[in-house]
This record gives sequence, structure tokens and C-alpha cells, in this order.
Amino acid sequence: MSYAVGALVAPSPSPTSLPLISSTASVEVEHGVKPIQDGYKWRLVLAYEGTRYAGWQYQQSPPTVQCTLEKALTQATKLQRKDLSLVGASRTDVGVHAWGQVVHFFTPFNYDNLEEIHAALNGLLPSDIRVREISPASAEFHARFFAKSKIYHYKIYNDSVMDTFQRHFAYHSVYKLNSAVMKEAAKYFVGKHDFSAFANSSHKDGVPDPVKQIFRFDLKEMGALLQLEVEGTGFLYRQVRNMVALLLQIGREAIPPDIVAYILASRDRKELAKYSLSVPPHGLCLVSIKYKESHLLLPPGCPANSFGRHHTIRKCKVPFFL
Repeated sequence: MSYAVGALVAPSPSPTSLPLISSTASVEVEHGVKPIQDGYKWRLVLAYEGTRYAGWQYQQSPPTVQCTLEKALTQATKLQRKDLSLVGASRTDVGVHAWGQVVHFFTPFNYDNLEEIHAALNGLLPSDIRVREISPASAEFHARFFAKSKIYHYKIYNDSVMDTFQRHFAYHSVYKLNSAVMKEAAKYFVGKHDFSAFANSSHKDGVPDPVKQIFRFDLKEMGALLQLEVEGTGFLYRQVRNMVALLLQIGREAIPPDIVAYILASRDRKELAKYSLSVPPHGLCLVSIKYKESHLLLPPGCPANSFGRHHTIRKCKVPFFL
């Protein structure tokens, strides 16, 4: 027996090569996730350009990244969407990009070699979504619930004329920005705070915990390009874009840096709206998601991680008459 993988054929599962995942894995029960059938769990690291997608979260129209990825997975594995039970670590918004989105999914069968399914998925996906890595995952791993921290970048192109090659990935600010005061203001965000004032309401979030911890908020200058880098335990809906918007106003020297502390203490979104509006999504990118090393341990006897493979041209013999 064999399993079709797109145009490729994967070998039959080997019962002893990788332990089956129990449907009663502790993380699924602990977070109220519906148990699924026994199977094998896999972790993907994705990169995508979010320009033409309506965010990550599944919906048929307009297309989302999750919908597009699941379509490729159903073709490659011959499984139904409900069987894959795909979960993403971060629900990026409309137009937001990613370099290090992490997802997990299930199959009832094992793979002996992950390079074939890796190549098949990237062959089925559009060119603005790439699977960078595919690896086996332990029963305890959960892409969303076990994320230790997330790193986002927001790019600002600060010049009178926009670089045409940056137009899909950086916000254009024609106002000359004072990077020194922006760095000073960013320090107020670091630490554990109630970020209610910096979150837009979203029906997707339910009633989220507004208390988040920011580990660092840095600003890097690369000529006209300013890159704001923020790492935290998690972020509320549009929180990063709202923080950047306030820093832009501070960089324009319209308001002082210590206004950040005042707005944080207010816990009122209306207070932030007096000073700034949210910046557009195309400057934002989910760069990476960190997990504890113990959560990334591979099951015994599993296939090796796949980072893609290079194609080579076979050398031919030189004709004797040359």
C-alpha cells in the first residue's frame, strides 16, 4: 500500500518508525481543543507575502493563507480538511507578511522521507507562499498554545520619494523622523503591561487577556529604511500596528515620548485615537516564533527535517571527437 503525494508517491507507513500520537494529548485537553483521531503530527515553517490574502484565518473568499495551504495539503495527502486539523501559531491580519509562521497538522500515516512532501507542497502552492521547513512534531507540541514569544518587524521608508521595490513591504513616511525619540518612547512598551489601549476589538479574539509582556522593542536604521523590531509573549488584535502608529507621531515630534506611559495607564483605546491612527498592514511581518527546546524535540525514529532540496545536473561524458 502507498500514499499519493501530489504527483509523487510516498511509501507506506512503518508502524515502528514513529510513535502514533494519542488523541488525548495533554495540550489538546488542557486548552479545550476537540480531540482527533490517532495519527502523526507535523510542523511547518511558512513564509508568505500577504499582499493578496485576507489574512491567515480560514475563509473561502477572499482567499486566506490558511485556506490556500489547506487546499495544497488536501491535494498532497488525499485527506479532508477536518482530518488535517491544521493550526497556525499566529492569525496574521489582512495584508500582513510572514517569514516564520509556524503551523502543525496531522496525518494518519507516516512519511519515511519528508523531502518529497516538501517539494510537492511547494509545487502546489502559489509562489507567494513557501514551506521553508517541514519536520516531525511530538505529541506535546502545539503551534499556537506553546509559543514562548513572537517577533514582528515593521518597516518604514523615511524619504521624500518611495523606493518602488519596497512599496509592498514598507510604510512610506515623507515626514523626517527623529529616530532618537522613537527609541526612547519604545522603551516604555518593554515589560508586562495591560495593552487594552493599543488593541482594536475583534470578534475573532473572544475575550483575550490584555496583559502581555514585551521583551524588547528596538529600532534599526538602514539608510532611509527604519525597522522596528518587537518581541513579546503575544499581541492583541492590531496591537503592533497601533504601537508603531504612536511611535511615528512621536518621531514626527508632534507629541513627547512619555505619552506612551500615559496611554498605557489609561487602558482606553479612545485615548490612543486622540493622537494616532493605525498604520497600514503591508509594513508588518511575522519574523519568527520561539518555543522551548523541549517542545521541539523530535520523536524517536522519525524522518529527518526537510529544508528543501537542491536539484543537480548529471555530468555527461565528453564525446571522444571533441
